[in-house]
Amino acid sequence: MRGLTVDLIGPVWRTLPWRALGAAGALGLLVAGTPLATGAEPAPWQTLLLLRGVALIGALGLAFLLDDPARHLTVPVPTRRPVRQALRLALVAPLAALWWTAVLLLTPSASRPPVGATTLEAVAVAALAFASAALAVRLTDETRPGPFVAASLLLIAVLAPLLAPEGWALFVQADDPRWPVAHDRWAVLAVAVAVVGAVCGPEPLGRRTGR
Repeated sequence: MRGLTVDLIGPVWRTLPWRALGAAGALGLLVAGTPLATGAEPAPWQTLLLLRGVALIGALGLAFLLDDPARHLTVPVPTRRPVRQALRLALVAPLAALWWTAVLLLTPSASRPPVGATTLEAVAVAALAFASAALAVRLTDETRPGPFVAASLLLIAVLAPLLAPEGWALFVQADDPRWPVAHDRWAVLAVAVAVVGAVCGPEPLGRRTGR
């Protein structure tokens, strides 16, 4: 099985949604580098808002990660779907880490919020995108659920600050006393959506048998 998984690296690499990932990555870098390009000196809250927006852009690209036009043909292969999905994630994760590092370096250091906490927020949003894509694959027969997942993620991003209970305080500023507690909740959110993504990985038995 391990050898078969290694043999899948090339084919999986070629079927990754590079256009969506590249477009999101390029747009994110462009947005992150805007203050540097224009010579602006944003306030800390503006830089934090900028980074949150860039993290969302990156997550919108990851919403397309599980798009696979050949998914119906790969149902009977020996390598199970969770392994194939994990392989897609493993191939993209190092590139995503390099991209986020570049994003942080492009933002003004004088107003840059705490890197660790901001990165945790980005990881949580990325995990939500992946879990949403895995859920869409689990519940539907769509070969390209990415557009729907991206639209749903964008809707969540708009509604979450408005509908989240005030006591949760997820979207606070770095100088807010609730900042550490908020990021404890971000960590719980990241773990929870990662678990959802893992649970949605296996192919439903009924669907596998039917084919």
